[in-house]
Amino acid sequence: MFFITICAAVGGGMVGIMEHLIATLAKYVMTILITVYTYYSFRVFRVKDKKGQNKLYFKMTAVIFVLHFIGYYILFMEIKNQKLIWLYLCEAALFLTIILVYQEIYPKISRLLLLNMVMLLSISFVILARLSFDKAVKQLIIVAVASLLCIMVPHAIQSFPHLNKYGWIYGSLGIGLLLLVLLLGKATNGATNWLNIAGISIQPSEFVKILFVLCIASMFSEGTNFIRVCAITVMAAANVLVLVFEKDLGGALIFFVTYIMMLYIATSKPIYLFAGLSAGSFAAYIAYRLFYHVRVRVMAWQNPFGLIDDEGFQMSQSLFAIGTGGWFGLGLNQGLPTSIPVVESDFIFSAIAEELGGFFAICIILIFINCFVMFISISLKIDVAFYRLLSLGLSVMIAFQVILSIGGVIKFIPSTGVTLPLISYGGSSIVSTIVMFMILQGLNLRDKSDMKMNEKEIEYIN
Repeated sequence: MFFITICAAVGGGMVGIMEHLIATLAKYVMTILITVYTYYSFRVFRVKDKKGQNKLYFKMTAVIFVLHFIGYYILFMEIKNQKLIWLYLCEAALFLTIILVYQEIYPKISRLLLLNMVMLLSISFVILARLSFDKAVKQLIIVAVASLLCIMVPHAIQSFPHLNKYGWIYGSLGIGLLLLVLLLGKATNGATNWLNIAGISIQPSEFVKILFVLCIASMFSEGTNFIRVCAITVMAAANVLVLVFEKDLGGALIFFVTYIMMLYIATSKPIYLFAGLSAGSFAAYIAYRLFYHVRVRVMAWQNPFGLIDDEGFQMSQSLFAIGTGGWFGLGLNQGLPTSIPVVESDFIFSAIAEELGGFFAICIILIFINCFVMFISISLKIDVAFYRLLSLGLSVMIAFQVILSIGGVIKFIPSTGVTLPLISYGGSSIVSTIVMFMILQGLNLRDKSDMKMNEKEIEYIN
């Protein structure tokens, strides 16, 4: 009996050592995989022939599924929860469906943008399954429903020729939704930006983002004289002010910067850009003086370790997590990311840096940059003012939200409480981001369709 006990203990110890070795090896493999994916995502810009691009896209797709599998394999090895297997299979099936169905319906869709979206979602699912199984399940359901509903978005962008005729309607509807939240919404983390409908919490400002860009693009496409600029500025200011009264200052900042950039792009007048930035700086100072929670975030940004027991706790934990992870991370389920408050949404980048490492986190930033390059490429190919402004506005909105989210958790700027697109937990945020990606896909397809029509017109004339 004693001999059997010793053997069992030795066997158990050996199993533990093997599992630790596999987990350690896996974090390096995952870092290599995302590095390879990131390299391919930029390499595809240099490959001109369709066959070469398709080879790269196939390799990128394979990397996504292998990375996703390894992440769940390590989690299952550590946690031994059978539900993880079913969650993994459902997610893998969803990714395969998204890739195949969208490419079947839209043969000329930007496969690079589609794969980047799926890669970011796969990272989100893996890290959420590590942080909170229940939230990972909810995120899967939300992404599945959003992907199904958004199938028609590119088609709608191509098929409806008069989207630019309803600027005031977009703007009025957006302000109306924000006012509804101001009057009936519930407060979360100091901001009143949620509505509870039939037990489901919705953040309308995430969808108002899209209406806001549609509104500004529509109005500027009709003219940029001084009177019109003043009228549009009043409309934009109304959106921002309502968000300020809701104390959703992160959202207000995104709206403000998006408008300033769209104004500058539409008018090409630097004076508007400088005036807008000056007004924004003054407004930030006023917000600092008026709102206590803004002052708290600034104090936590300036001296998080000096206020570690109170205001600086969240920022301190975030910096500890990032520093502890180093370049290659501690490995999935090896760190303490759950010690960071609101880690699943606002501070998910810190959790990724701690367990998957700094190299992995940098690759995520590069994938976002790759998306932004594609967004700008789409915008530059569009000749119609409304669609060009719509594309640029959505591009700026997504990019600036990434800057605010990551900048806030690494202490580059004060935390604004915004989510990391496609990665953070949050139904409203992820649905609105998928809609934006699909609108940009539709604009890309519309541009190709217009080019094809122009070629036919030239052939007819000749």
